[in-house]
Amino acid sequence: MNWVKKLSRKKGVKSIIALSSVPLVMTLGNSMLIPVLPVIKKKLGISSFQVSLIITVYSIVAILCIPITGYLSDRFGRKKVMLPCLVIAGAGGAVAGAASLWFSEPYALILAGRVLQGIGSAGAAPIVMPFIGDLFQDDEEVSAGLGDIETANTAGKVLSPILGAFLASWVWFMPFWFIPVVSLISFFLVLFLVPKPKEKSAETKSLKEFAKNIKSIFKREGRWLVSIFIIGGIIMFLLFGVLFYLSESLEKTYKIDGIVKGALLSIPLLFLSVSSYLAGKLIGNNKIRMKICVMIGMILLVLSFGGMWWNHSFYPLFLFMSIGGIGIGMALPSLDALITEGVDKEERGTISSFYNSMRFIGVALGPPVFAYMMTNAARLIFIVSLLCSLAALTLVLFYIDPKENENEAAKTV
Repeated sequence: MNWVKKLSRKKGVKSIIALSSVPLVMTLGNSMLIPVLPVIKKKLGISSFQVSLIITVYSIVAILCIPITGYLSDRFGRKKVMLPCLVIAGAGGAVAGAASLWFSEPYALILAGRVLQGIGSAGAAPIVMPFIGDLFQDDEEVSAGLGDIETANTAGKVLSPILGAFLASWVWFMPFWFIPVVSLISFFLVLFLVPKPKEKSAETKSLKEFAKNIKSIFKREGRWLVSIFIIGGIIMFLLFGVLFYLSESLEKTYKIDGIVKGALLSIPLLFLSVSSYLAGKLIGNNKIRMKICVMIGMILLVLSFGGMWWNHSFYPLFLFMSIGGIGIGMALPSLDALITEGVDKEERGTISSFYNSMRFIGVALGPPVFAYMMTNAARLIFIVSLLCSLAALTLVLFYIDPKENENEAAKTV
C-alpha cells in the first residue's frame, strides 16, 4: 500500500513497531490483571471494592500526571520524557511483585507499586499519539500510524487476559513481574528505533505563553475537543467496567476461571482489535469519515447495551459484547486522529494529554462503579451503560463537526 511505502522510506515502520510497544505497558498494566482480580481478592482476603482499587489507583495517578508529562513532552521533547517514564513503570511492577513475594500483607505496597506504574504510564503511553503526529508529515501517514498504534493497543488487550490468567495459574502475583519485562523491552525499542523528531521552537516559549496558547485553543476549539474527551472517557469507563463485570460473572455464575476465562474475556477484545485496525486504514485524512466511524461505533455500542439489558445470559452476552467491541474499535482511532490532526504540533502533547486523562478517568471509574452496582443493584449495570452510550452518541451527532477544526488541521506540521 502507498502509505506503507512512504513510511518505509522514512524508516517509519521501525518507529511504528517501537512506539506500538509503549501502549502495551499501559494495556498490560490493567487488562492483564482483570481476570486475576478474583484470585488476588481471595489471596489477600480483601473485598471486591478493595481489589478494584488496584486498577483505580493506577489510573487516578495517571490522570493527575498526564497533563504534566504532556506539557513536559511539548517543551523538552517526547523521548526525553518517555524513556525515564518507561523505567518508572517497570519499577512499579517490580515493587508490586516484590511486595507480594516477601510480605504477608502486601496490599498497601501493591497499591504503592501501582502508583509508580501510574506515574510511568502517564509519561509513556499518552505521549505516543503526539509523537506519531511529530514523526510523520502527511495526514494519511498520521492516521495510518495512529490506527496501527490503537490496533497494537487493542491486540494487547486481546492477549492480556489470556496471558494474565496463564501467569497467575503459575504464581498469582507473576503478572506484576511481567510489567518490568515489557517496560524494559519497550525502553530499548524506543531508544534505538525511534528517531528524535525535528522540534520547533516550543521549548523557547515561557510557561505563561504556553498556557495562553492552550487557553486560546480551548476557546476556539473547545466545543469539539471537550466532546471528544468525554466520549473517550465514556468508552473506557464502559469497556473496563463491563470487563470487570464479565470476569466476576464467569467465575461466580458459570464457575469458569483460569486460562479458559482469560480466553473468553479476549473474545470481545478481538473484535475490538480487528475493527480498530480496519477503521485506521479506512479513515485516511478524511475527517468526515472519522466522524462517521465514531457515530456508527456509538450506535453499535447503544445496540450492544440495549441487547445486554434485554438478555444477558451466557451466549447473548458474548454476542452483544462483541458488537460493542466492534463499535469501540471503530471509534478509537478516529478520535485519536481528530485530536492529533486538529491541533498544532507545539500544543499537541498537552491537548492529547487531556484526552488521555479522560480515558484514564474512565478506566479508573469503571471497575469500582460496576463492582458497587454488582453488589447493590446489578440490574442498573446495563441501564447505566445504555444511558452512557446514548450520551456519547448525542455528543457525536451534535457537538463534533469536522469542518470546525478543518483550518487548524491544515496548519498541522
